[in-house]
Parts: sequence; structure tokens; C-alpha cells
Amino acid sequence: MVVAACGAKGGAGAGGSEAESPASAASDSTSKGKLDIQVSFYPMYEFTKQVAGDAANVQMLVPSGVEPHDWEPTPRDIAKLEEADVFVYNGAGMEGWVEQVLSAVSSKKLVKIEASQGLDMIEDAEGHDHHGGDGHEPAEERAHENHNEHDHDHDHDHEQAHEEAHDHNHEHEAAGHHDHGHDHDHGGLDPHVWLSPALAVTEVRNIEAGLSQAAPEHQKIFKKNADAYVAKLEALDQEFRETLASVKRKDFITQHAAFGYLAREYGLRQVPIAGLSPELEPSAAQMAEIVKFAKENDVKTIFFETLVSSKVAEAISKEIGAQTAVLNPIEGLTEEDLSSSRDYIVLMRQNLEALKLALNE
Repeated sequence: MVVAACGAKGGAGAGGSEAESPASAASDSTSKGKLDIQVSFYPMYEFTKQVAGDAANVQMLVPSGVEPHDWEPTPRDIAKLEEADVFVYNGAGMEGWVEQVLSAVSSKKLVKIEASQGLDMIEDAEGHDHHGGDGHEPAEERAHENHNEHDHDHDHDHEQAHEEAHDHNHEHEAAGHHDHGHDHDHGGLDPHVWLSPALAVTEVRNIEAGLSQAAPEHQKIFKKNADAYVAKLEALDQEFRETLASVKRKDFITQHAAFGYLAREYGLRQVPIAGLSPELEPSAAQMAEIVKFAKENDVKTIFFETLVSSKVAEAISKEIGAQTAVLNPIEGLTEEDLSSSRDYIVLMRQNLEALKLALNE
């Protein structure tokens, strides 16, 4: 997995080993009777690899350590898709480049698998304010209860936090994350379905169906592999249900609105600082809302995530006297993840433990 997941040196669009060209990869796949599968980013890699097993060579387009929202394909990536048998992507706007890239691919053999197809998607109302769970009002409505109390103090508080966090985008870009001239529009939908183990099961089944279409001779292998992995996902889903059913509080503040499906599935409420794209800086009004909500609800943990700057979360936590902790959107593996052989299920269990601690404070 480590070899397949690591990107080519110096190329943000490359997956697989440095020396392997698209043509040689396809030739190797054909000679061994294996499918050549290209996938968009890490969760799709993990799910596809689990289903395909030894019947395919699976490569990621988005390299490990790169935030998928920031990534753009290169001509080399398009060439890889021209040679591939299968392309697996999440859909729902996560990969904003897919439609344009696929329109440039002339291959007639390429089987395209949209893993999120058929799922009940969460709509992106305004690019922020995503809340999971039933019966919870938006954060600003709760934050405006008793709105006459401490208004001047809150104005000063959020201005200070906003000033401390204001330059986090510039530092983010300096660290190797670049704006490509658009806001990575998700098409009005929240694409982060893989963060609910229950919905991940559907994605795995969609991938199984697509691979069986591409290689009917391996259908039994794909089903056997998918069944085994789905059993693990269902056990993980049960762990989430049992652990989160008894937590003291249901609200959690996170830097990026990636956990709406997790919240909806397990009766929690996500209160995001910003919207679906982690590179977008929250406005002063959003900062004020979050600070007020956190103080009124005695929130003691502000979650940030891997692969993006934690400056905003740190500014808010400093202001309200809270701690910070990682809630991983699992959009890509870090070097530490790779060196420790952490996969989707391991990282989701770490998320569960982080939520358990924060929601029982």
C-alpha cells in the first residue's frame, strides 16, 4: 500500500512508484491478467484495494500528504487514465476536476465508478453551517439565545481570534498548498460520505459492482473480498453506535465541515468553523458565532485536522481556554500514517476515541 500510495517525487499529480510510466504500468497489468485501476484519493484507494485484492494494480492520482481539495491533475494523470481499465472516484463534487478530465479521456474501455452513487447526500446550504443529527437547530440560533449578554466582550474576543487566524491561508500556501483559481466547489453537496462507516459500506459495494463489470471473470473474488471488508466496516459502525450513544454532549466543533454524515448517522451535531473546503478562511461573523457558541456551551475541545493549517482552531481554543485535538477527515495519509501502517479503519477508530473523550468532558 505504501508503495502504491506514494506520489512520484516532485509531481503533485503522480501516484505509484517514481520510475513507472503509465504505459509500462498498463503493460504490466495486461501481461499478468490484472486490472489497471486508477483512483482519485486515499479512501477510494483503500476501499478499491480491499475489494480488488491481487486481481488488480491500484494507484492513486492524488499523492499521500496532499490535501485533495488543493490538487489538480496534470497531463500525465490524463495519460494514466487513457491507459487504465477502471477509474474509481468518490463523486458528489469531491473531485471537482473529474468531469473536465474525463471529457478529455478518449479511452473506450475505461470503466468509471462513482463510489457515492445512490447515497442520501447532505446539501451544502451556504458553504458552511453543516449540522448532523435530527432535532438540532443551527449553531447561530443557539448562539443568539440570550443575545443581549456580553455582546461587547464577544465582539472583542472574535476580533482578536480573527486577527490571529487571518493569515492562515497564506501560511497554508507557503507550506505547499496552492489556490488554483477557484474554491473547489462541491456542486452543492457534501461529499464526505466515507466518514460514516455505514455509508462506506455502500461505497465498497458500488466499487465491487463496478469491478465486476470491468472483469466479470473475477466477480467471485471481488464479492469474497468485499464481503470480508464489509464485515469489518459493519463492526466499526457498531463500535461508533455503542460508544457515541452514551456520550454526555452531542455538539462538537471542527475546523472543516467534513463530518456531517458521521454526525447524522450517530446522532451528533457538527458545528464547523468554516465550510466544506478547508482552505477557505472563516469570516469574522463565523468566528464570532463559533466563539460565542463555544463559551455558552462550555466546549473544551476544538478539533482541527491533518494536512491543513490548524491556526484557526488554535486561535479559537486559545481565546476560550479549550484544548485542540485531531479529528481526521482521512482525505490523505500523512508520513506518520504511512510509517505506522495506519489505514482507514485504524484512523476511524482514532476519530472515535477523540470524539469519546471530547464529548464526555
